[in-house]
Amino acid sequence: EKSNTLELVQKVNDYINEKNSNADGLSVIVTLADDQTLITKNALNIMQTNAIYGLLFVMLITWLFLGSKISILITIGIPFTLAGTFFTLELLGQTLNTSVFLGIVIALGMLVDDAVVVVESIYNRLRHGVTDVFKAIQDGLYEVISPVTASVLTTMAAFLPLMLMPGVLGQFMMVIPMVVTIALAISLIEAFWMLPGHIMASKVNFVNPSNVQLLRHKITHWLRIKYCRGLLKVLRKPVRAIMMLILLLALSISALVSGFIKIDFFASDQLRLFYVNVNMPTSTSLQETLDKMIVIEQSVKQKLKEDEARTVVSYAGQQFTEMEPFFGDHYGQILVSLNPAQSNGRSVDEIIDSMREEVTNIAGPINISFLTLAGGPPTSKPVSVKVRGKDYKDLREATDKLTSFMSNNPNFIDISDDDSTGRYGLTLKINNDAIYRTGIRPDVVMRTIKSLVDGEIATQIQHQGDQVTVRVQSAQALEQGFDNIEDVLAMQLNLNNGSKVPLSELVEIKTAQVKGNLRHYNFKRTITLEANIDKEKINTVEANQLLIDYWSNIMEKYPNVDLDFSGELDDIQESMDAIGILFLFGLALMYLILATQFGSYFQPLMILATVPMAFTGVIIGLIVTKNPLSLFTMYGIVALAGIAVNSAIVLISKANSNIDEGMTLLHATFYAARRRMLPILITTFTTVAGLFSLATGLGGSSLIWAPVATSIVWGLMFSAVLSMFIVPAIYLLSMNKSHIKRKACKPASTLKVKPDKESQDSHTKL
Repeated sequence: EKSNTLELVQKVNDYINEKNSNADGLSVIVTLADDQTLITKNALNIMQTNAIYGLLFVMLITWLFLGSKISILITIGIPFTLAGTFFTLELLGQTLNTSVFLGIVIALGMLVDDAVVVVESIYNRLRHGVTDVFKAIQDGLYEVISPVTASVLTTMAAFLPLMLMPGVLGQFMMVIPMVVTIALAISLIEAFWMLPGHIMASKVNFVNPSNVQLLRHKITHWLRIKYCRGLLKVLRKPVRAIMMLILLLALSISALVSGFIKIDFFASDQLRLFYVNVNMPTSTSLQETLDKMIVIEQSVKQKLKEDEARTVVSYAGQQFTEMEPFFGDHYGQILVSLNPAQSNGRSVDEIIDSMREEVTNIAGPINISFLTLAGGPPTSKPVSVKVRGKDYKDLREATDKLTSFMSNNPNFIDISDDDSTGRYGLTLKINNDAIYRTGIRPDVVMRTIKSLVDGEIATQIQHQGDQVTVRVQSAQALEQGFDNIEDVLAMQLNLNNGSKVPLSELVEIKTAQVKGNLRHYNFKRTITLEANIDKEKINTVEANQLLIDYWSNIMEKYPNVDLDFSGELDDIQESMDAIGILFLFGLALMYLILATQFGSYFQPLMILATVPMAFTGVIIGLIVTKNPLSLFTMYGIVALAGIAVNSAIVLISKANSNIDEGMTLLHATFYAARRRMLPILITTFTTVAGLFSLATGLGGSSLIWAPVATSIVWGLMFSAVLSMFIVPAIYLLSMNKSHIKRKACKPASTLKVKPDKESQDSHTKL
C-alpha cells in the first residue's frame, strides 16, 4: 500500500537491464511493454512547475502593491502553511499525487489572502503616521479579524461539501477540498498569530520612504481616484448598473444553453497508449487467432511513423477492456505503446484515424475496434445501452437495428456489443427405441457418456477445511485422451447377448451453435451495446439523445424490449445531481456563517449575489479560452462560490462599521468601498496569480486541471471587479434607512466628511 509507483517501475527497469545483460546467446530478452509512469511524471512536473510559477507571481503581486519587505513577510508564511498541510495529510494516510498538487495550486493564492488583508490593515496605519508598531498591529487586527475569519470559513464551506460527492468523480477529486480546507485553516493561524510577530520583528516603518515606495503610493492613489470616480457614477444610478449585470448574466446563460460553448463532461488528457481489439469467429482456434493478430499487427506498424511507438505487442486468448477482461480462443488484442508526445508529433486520435480504415477492413475478424485510455477518473464508454428483454431473437434484432443506425452516423465510432454466439455444441438425446431394442437401461447410457467426457460426481469430502468434489471418470477416457467427439461416440457398449453396440446408435445427435454467454440485468436477458463518439462533433448527452429519438421510432416493433442507458451518461447524471445538491448545501453553510457574522438575515443575501457574477465570469472565460464545459469546470464553479464572496464580506463589514461610527448610508457605502479597494485588488490578484500558470498552460497544460483553474481565475476576476461596483449599489439600495443613526444621506456630489486620514489624502481631488 505504501509503495511508490515511480520507484517500483524503476526497480522493474533495473531488473530488466540486469536480465538482458546476462542474455548473451539466448533467443529471449525481457522488454517493458509500456510505462505509463511517464504520464504521472509529466503530471507531477506540470503541477510542480505551476506551483513554482504561482508562488513567484504571488510574490510579484504583493511586492507591487505593498513593497519588498511586506511581500517577504507574507510569502514566508506559505512554506509554513504547506508544511503543516503535508504533515496533516500524512497523518490522514494520504499520498502525494496530482490531486494533492492541484489542491495546493488552488490554495496557493488563497493562502495569502487573509495575510494580505491583515498586513494591509496594519500597513495602512503605519503609512499614515502611527509610530507605535504594536498599536498599529493591535488596531489592524481588531478591524479585520472578524471579516477575515468569516471569509475563510465561507471558502471552507464551499469546498468541504465537495468531499461528499459520490461516483467516480467524487472518489477521484475528494482529496482536493481536503487539501484546500486544511491549508486555509493553517493559513488563518499563521495570519493571526505568526504574521504580527514577523511584522514587529522586521520593524516595518515608513518614516523615510524610498523612491520606489513613493512611486507605489502615487500609483495606488491614482487607482483610488479612478475607482472612486467610477463608483460615484454607479452610485448615482445604482438601478441601471444592477440591470446591466442581470442582462449580462442572461446573455451568459443564453450562450451556454444555445450550444455556443463546447460541452465535454469528461474532458481529459489521453494516455499515449491504445489497443486494437479483435473478435474472431467463435470457432477459431487459439493459433488461428494469433496468426491473424500478427497480420493485423503488421498493418498497424505500417501506419506508425519512425520513433512514434515504443512497443507493439500482440496476443491471443484474452482481451482487456475498460470494464472487464474477456477470455477465449477467439479474442485477440494489440497493445500499442507510444513514445512521449513531441511538439510536432501526432496525437493518439490522429494516429488511430490514419490506420482505422485499413485495419478495420482486414478480412477474417467479426469486429475490429480501437480502445483509448485517458487520465482522470475511470469512466465507461460515452454510449452504453443495455437492450433488455425476454426473447433473445427480439434482443438481437433490436440491437442490430441500433448498430445499423450508429454505423451510418459518423458521430459514432468503435461500435461493439457483448453478445457472443459461442462455439458449435453437440446435443445428445437418448434414442429410447434403439435402447429398448438392445435391452440396455437408459441411465447406463447417460452415465457412460458422463464418465467418458467430464466424469460423474460421486461424492464430496472435506480436506483441510475445503470442500473437495470427487469425480469418477472412465479409465479408458483418461488413457486414450479423446481428441474429438467421434471417438467418444464410437465407444462400444456390451449387450447381454455378448455383442457390442456403439454409442452413436443409442442417441440422437444434433449439432448447433450455442450461446457463448447469457447476460442478465435486472432479471432480464441483456445485450450491452457500446460505442465511442467524435467529441469534436457531438457530446455524450447529445449522442445518447440521438439513440433515444431513433428508438422511439422503432420501439413499437419490439414491445417486449426496452433500453437502459448507462455508461458515461450515468456518471454524468450522478455527478450533475450531486454537484447541484452540494452547491446548494455550500450556499446554505455560507449563509449561516454570514448571518452569524453580520447579525442579519438580509445582508448575507447581498454577499451571495456575487455568486452569479462569478458564474458570468466563468462563461466569458470559457468563450475566450475555448475550453469545454466539463464536470471539472462545474467543480471549479462550486469551489469558486466560496472564494467570490470574500470581497463582498470585507466591503460590507467596513460599511456596517462606518454606519456604527455615525456616517450616513451613502458616505458609509462610498468610503467602505474606497477603503477596501486595495485589499480586494491584492487578494484577487494573488489568488489569480496562484492559478494563472495552470489556467493558461504556462507551466504545462491539462484538460483535467486547466478547466478548474480557468473557472476560478475568470470567475474571480469578474466577480471581484463587479463586487467593487455592484455590491455598493446593492447595499445602498437595500439598507433600511430608518435604521441608520444619522439623518438621510446627502447627494453624492456633496461628500465632504473626513472619516480617516486616508480619505483626507485624496478628498480634494474627488
